[in-house]
Amino acid sequence: MILQALQAYYQRKLDEQDPAIAPFGFQQQELPFIIEVDAEGHLVQIADTREGVGKQKTTKPFLVPQGVKKTSGIASNLLWDNAEYVLGIVTKGKPERVKDQHQAFIDRIYALPATLQEDAGIKAVLAFLDQLDLTALEKLPAWEELQTNPNLGLRLSGDPHLVCQRPALIDYLQQPGGGDPANQGLCLLSGENTEIERLHTAIKGVWGAQTSGANIVSFNLDAFNSFGKKQGTNAPVGKQAVFAYTTGLNHLLRKGSPQRIQVGDASTVFWAEKESEFEQQFPSFFSDSPKDEPDKGTKAVKSLYESIQHGLLNSDEGGKRFYVLGLAPNAARIAIRFWETATVGKLAQRIAQHFDDLEIVHSDKALPHLPLFRLLLSTAMLRKADNIPPNLAGDTIRSILTGLPYPQTLLSAAVRRNRAEQQVSYERAALIKACINRQTRSRHPDRKEELLVSLDTENTNPGYRLGRLFATLEKIQEEANPGLNATIRDRYYGAASANPVTVFATLLKLKNHHLSKMDNKGRVTNLERLLGQIMDGLDSQNPFPSTLKLADQGRFAVGYYHQRQDFFKKREKTPATEITQPTTAPGTQSATQPETQGESL
Repeated sequence: MILQALQAYYQRKLDEQDPAIAPFGFQQQELPFIIEVDAEGHLVQIADTREGVGKQKTTKPFLVPQGVKKTSGIASNLLWDNAEYVLGIVTKGKPERVKDQHQAFIDRIYALPATLQEDAGIKAVLAFLDQLDLTALEKLPAWEELQTNPNLGLRLSGDPHLVCQRPALIDYLQQPGGGDPANQGLCLLSGENTEIERLHTAIKGVWGAQTSGANIVSFNLDAFNSFGKKQGTNAPVGKQAVFAYTTGLNHLLRKGSPQRIQVGDASTVFWAEKESEFEQQFPSFFSDSPKDEPDKGTKAVKSLYESIQHGLLNSDEGGKRFYVLGLAPNAARIAIRFWETATVGKLAQRIAQHFDDLEIVHSDKALPHLPLFRLLLSTAMLRKADNIPPNLAGDTIRSILTGLPYPQTLLSAAVRRNRAEQQVSYERAALIKACINRQTRSRHPDRKEELLVSLDTENTNPGYRLGRLFATLEKIQEEANPGLNATIRDRYYGAASANPVTVFATLLKLKNHHLSKMDNKGRVTNLERLLGQIMDGLDSQNPFPSTLKLADQGRFAVGYYHQRQDFFKKREKTPATEITQPTTAPGTQSATQPETQGESL
């Protein structure tokens, strides 16, 4: 299914005549230098194709014949390769090997039919190689750069195209070859009887995988073989089908691809069966917005909701198939972290539900829709991307795309980070609310969501009530001691949220001391009334449990967060409650403070 979808994507890009997609038998390859020769094979120049200055230089890609799969042996590409193969320059101290590599490059050209060897461009290249003099190259400005063994192409002077792009050569390479009759078989992708590819082309661009590329389909040990089949014949795929799916995937993973995002350790690519605006919007739902367009994500989510309201689910656009593939490194291979496919309409609906579940009261300056990367970052130690558990990102995005409950490890990570940092951030409060509500919905589909967007005074869950109580006790301490640097949260949050019985008796005693220090008796009355309302919802026999299970620790965090946000909500003054409330509080994030910005995905 995955390979067939990638093969169809490749065909779609061909039909759209995308110049970045290579036709059968070719590939896009960055060539920093082009060797230009005249018709007699004399060197004219070595042209530098790179643009920019210093480390910011970018290399231009060229259409070249598909490269061979490099192993420990010697195998040359046709009319392009690195400096050791093309020029015989020793860059790694192995002169004998380099000599064989250079000869393999020459032999590959001579293996072409005699009619092709008479082509003006190929003939000039053969003449150049026959009279090659490295001492003359040492005087050129590019000589020092050639010591780094860059890839090189060849061009006939006056010709705008490379020699490997000559029309006669292109026609020859795209002709279907007969191949070895013994290697014929039924292709699992096309269903046709064709030549089976022995080694599949390497996939490049997967974060953490080998830079030379890795494989999705690979058999390299006897233990992997069965019924006498070896290597690619264990999973027979035709040469053209292999070229199509690997070229399509490499195109999606290319540098600067707009259809690729990094989600934890998973290099994630996505595409539609036909051209779709959803392809451009998709990364904005999960990535941080670029610095030059900070509201890009907000606009994308707003557009998502509007499109659903305007009939996306029943439109032609909504009926298109959409694919999301997550890839992770696994030694010399690539592991499939997740694979999800649905219609654009279904995915749009599930992503919108994800943002609905995350919605929680927040400051005016905070992002209304939190990107996935920022949520995951809030659960990591020191807010470093390297500390995000490898599987967590993949499991989370799979939950979003399928509409299933979030992984239990996500809730655990958010609760654990609250206890470690002794505070509840906007991101973690939203994440915990979403996790708990999805779990509740999956078990009781007809049950109303347990956690609301803002303060729920009717919620009698002991974890939620104790969170509200803890926030109120902290508020009393702050108002009794203006300018306090540390509050009870900095010392007691972890114990209060996990083992309430160990701390609440002490905190209630401290509360009486704090209230006695306050001069505003009306304010004291209001706070005591609030404490009474919260305590009334607790079990009179056992108001402070010895432990709270994980979900209730999450509810504690949301109750605390809701109550804190409610304290700083602007209210109209009435004669009965003529009390001035502070707009900020030490040790907490107010409704006017900006949220911490996360890294870009």
